[in-house]
Formats: sequence, C-alpha cells, structure tokens
Amino acid sequence: MDEKTMCNDVLSGTKAELTRYENAIVECENVNLRQTLQQMRDDEESFQYELYKIAKAKGYYKPADPADISEVQKVKNELTNC
Repeated sequence: MDEKTMCNDVLSGTKAELTRYENAIVECENVNLRQTLQQMRDDEESFQYELYKIAKAKGYYKPADPADISEVQKVKNELTNC
C-alpha cells in the first residue's frame, strides 16, 4: 500500500471516528464521561486537521473549491429560516 492510500484511509477512518464520538457525546448523561469524550473528539479533530494539511501539501488530497459568497449566503438564509 502506498503512502497516498494509507493517508486517505486514515483520513476516512478519522472522519468515521469523529462521527462516533459525536453520537456518544450527545447520548451521554454522565458529565465526566461526556467531558472525556469531548476532549478525545477535540484531540481527534486536531490530528485529522494536521494529517489533512500534510495530505494536501503532498497532493494526496484536493479539497472542493470554496463556495462563493452568494452560495454561502443562500445556505445561511435557509438555515436561519428553519
């Protein structure tokens, strides 16, 4: 397995982990456990972002083009009016 494939696999796995943390956090009643899960999620997000920057710099990952301001405003308006 080459480096690009491994990097993308880890990024995908990390994304799935973040979803699992979020699900556990919103269901958690115990304050101490909730705080621990939140810290673990925050650490995982930091790891993911650092790996993303490396992958992007090496050309392993190309993010979507940024949305233009009108698209951002449209989504913002739709979400505000829910």
